[in-house]
Amino acid sequence: MTIKAKRILSTVLMAIPILVLMMGGVMKLANAEPPSVVRFLTKYGFGDYMKLLGTGELIIAALLLYPKTNKLGFLLASCYLGGAFCLEISGSQPPASAVFLAILWVGMFLRSREMFLQGAANNN
Repeated sequence: MTIKAKRILSTVLMAIPILVLMMGGVMKLANAEPPSVVRFLTKYGFGDYMKLLGTGELIIAALLLYPKTNKLGFLLASCYLGGAFCLEISGSQPPASAVFLAILWVGMFLRSREMFLQGAANNN
């Protein structure tokens, strides 16, 4: 795969979880989450933290977007989506966050292999 193709593919793959985080953040801040999501989060003790979760999602998305902070954003997004995955599994919900987590990891691997493989920066 050429460098240009990797860059395009990684950009497209990274855009998917970024858009999901942005959409979720805006919906939480605007109190526009579907009632089923609000009930689920309230059931597990996160109902009072919707605004905080929304703010966190927007900050993580912004960190992922900005090239100088995308590695920190990747780490935080991995943690956030991993926590969402655990919550979905414990609540017997479909693990949608696992799909976005996998897409995020593949996108970052294509963009920055040194995050995953020692010495990979020299082999690109």
